[in-house]
Amino acid sequence: MTATLDPDAPVNTTEPTSAKKAKKAKKPRQRRATPAPRTPAGPPSQVESASMVLSSAFTMIGIVCLWMAVQLLFLGSVSQGRDQDLLYRELRTDLAGATAPLGPVVPVGDPVALLTIPEIDVEQVVVEGTASGDLLAGPGHRRDTPLPGQVGTSVVYGRGATYGGPFQDLADLRVGAEITVVDGQGTKKFHVIGVRRAGDPLPQPAADGAARLTLVSSYGTGRLGPISPQSVVYVDAETKKGFPAPSGRPAAVPDSEKAMASDPGALPLLALCLALLLALTLGVVAARQRWSTALVWVIASPLAIALSWMSTDVVMRLLPNLI
Repeated sequence: MTATLDPDAPVNTTEPTSAKKAKKAKKPRQRRATPAPRTPAGPPSQVESASMVLSSAFTMIGIVCLWMAVQLLFLGSVSQGRDQDLLYRELRTDLAGATAPLGPVVPVGDPVALLTIPEIDVEQVVVEGTASGDLLAGPGHRRDTPLPGQVGTSVVYGRGATYGGPFQDLADLRVGAEITVVDGQGTKKFHVIGVRRAGDPLPQPAADGAARLTLVSSYGTGRLGPISPQSVVYVDAETKKGFPAPSGRPAAVPDSEKAMASDPGALPLLALCLALLLALTLGVVAARQRWSTALVWVIASPLAIALSWMSTDVVMRLLPNLI
């Protein structure tokens, strides 16, 4: 029996299930992009390590050098002013209690007198000792001479440029200018009798019973004159009657306490300061490998400044005591 086609019958447009599976099989599968594996951060390369060491070392050197210059010319006067305030309180207490030193042997660094020179606006407490480290706090009394105001010639050194430069205008004093000294024995008023420099003739010896005061500092001309002096300036002042001077003072002082002398005894302390700065530099290098550079320098900078301050004070002891 033959099947007949009905033209009016509906056409089945649905694809068989097997055809759908075949088409699905033909479609390519889209694979998700897998991220590249992260490589663990390893130690810095040799070039980075060398760069880190050099940058840390040069930064530390820059901090130290800059701080030394600022301290010598500016901050040193702040430090000296603070020391003067403390010395003034101590001297005032000693004068009120009648315990101010009269000589001949006084501990180095103790206040011995108050020196006032109105013409050059100087009011300074004089300490015992003239080594470079002693003069960081103010003018110093040379230990082999009588105390200021006592019979004989008393010698007082003072810096001319650094750490406040209390004697920076010493050469401008005129003959007849008044100098007042207050110590444990009372008050004496001196008058300048002459200003001289190294090599000039010495003044005539003081009369019997008179007290002479010789102020000593460095002297230089030009823009760099204060920090590179060419000579020493002396100001001689005298009063007709001085206080009694006890005997027994030292016959001489070490070379480190003479004019324009340095203190080689500060070398071991300088070596210690440099060792601490080196250790801090190595610590900065090691810390920068773990933490950010900004954080490391925020922590290390105060330590570097403190060591620089201490190193500058030590370096000053190795420089001439009058500059």
